[in-house]
Amino acid sequence: MFFIIYSSLFTLCFTILISKCIFIVQQQKVGLLERFGKFKRIAPAGLNICIPFVDSIVGYVNLRIQQIDVHVETKTKDNVFVNIMVSVQYLVVPEKVFEAYYKLENADQQIQAFVFDVVRAKVPNIDLDDLFSKKDEIAVDVKKELHEIMSGLGYEILKALVTDIQPDSNVKNAMNEINTAQRLRVAAQEKAEAEKIMRVKQAEGESEASVLHGKGVAGQRQAIIEGLGQSVEDLQKSSPKLKSAEIMEMVLVIQYFDMLRDVGGSSKTNTIFMNHSPKGVQDIGQQLRETIFAAKASESK
Repeated sequence: MFFIIYSSLFTLCFTILISKCIFIVQQQKVGLLERFGKFKRIAPAGLNICIPFVDSIVGYVNLRIQQIDVHVETKTKDNVFVNIMVSVQYLVVPEKVFEAYYKLENADQQIQAFVFDVVRAKVPNIDLDDLFSKKDEIAVDVKKELHEIMSGLGYEILKALVTDIQPDSNVKNAMNEINTAQRLRVAAQEKAEAEKIMRVKQAEGESEASVLHGKGVAGQRQAIIEGLGQSVEDLQKSSPKLKSAEIMEMVLVIQYFDMLRDVGGSSKTNTIFMNHSPKGVQDIGQQLRETIFAAKASESK
C-alpha cells in the first residue's frame, strides 16, 4: 500500500520536475531566460531545457513584422486642421533581442511619440494644397527619425507610410467646390474657343464660296458676252443688210423665248409674270434709267 503511494508521489514529482525543465518556444519568437533574476540566455524556437527552480522564462519577443497605425491631429501652414494617419512597419532585429526587451518598456508608445513629434513639426510648414503632394516627404522624415532612435533599441524600421489625410469636412467641401468651379471655367473656355473656331471656319468657307460664286458669275457673263458677240458676228456675215441694233433685238428675243421655255418646263416654279413683252421690258429699262438719273441729281444738290 505504502509502495503504491510512494510510487504515485514519485511519479507526480518527476512529472512536475520534467515540466519545469522543458519548455517550448513558438516559431518566429524567442524566449528570454533568467537565472536568479539575471539574464542568462535567449531560447530559440523549438524545445528548450532549463534548470527548474533556478532558471525562469521572463518573456517572449515576437520576430515577425509588426505595424502600428498612428492618428495625428495637427494644423497646416494656412491654419487648417487635418487628421493624418501614419502607418509604421517594424521588426525586432534577432541579434538585438536583449536591447529590444530590456531597454524599451513599450515599443508602440515610443514609436507613436516620435511620429507625433515629426508630423507636428513638419506639417505646420506646409499649405493644405501642398500637403497631399508632400506626404511622401513626411513619410521619409518619419522613417529617418525613427530609424536613428529605434535602431539602438533593437528595432528596425522597415517602412513609414502616410496612408490618409483628412481635413475638416467644411474645408473638404470648399475644396471640392473650388475644383468644380475651376473645371467649369476651363470647360467654358474650351467651348468658347471651339465655337470661335467654328465661326471662323464658317466665315472662311462662306468667303471662299462667295469668291468662287463671283468667279462663276463672271465666267458665265463672259461666256454670254462672247456668245452674243459671236452670234452678232455670224448674223452680220450671213445678213449684211441687218443693223447691229436689229441683230441684238433678235438675239434678246431668242433668249427671252428660251427663258419662257425653261420656266414653263419646271413643275416647282413660283414665278409671277408681269408685263414681259419686249416693249414692256423696254419701258422697265427706261424707268430704271430715269430713277438713277433722279438719284444722281438729288445728290448733286
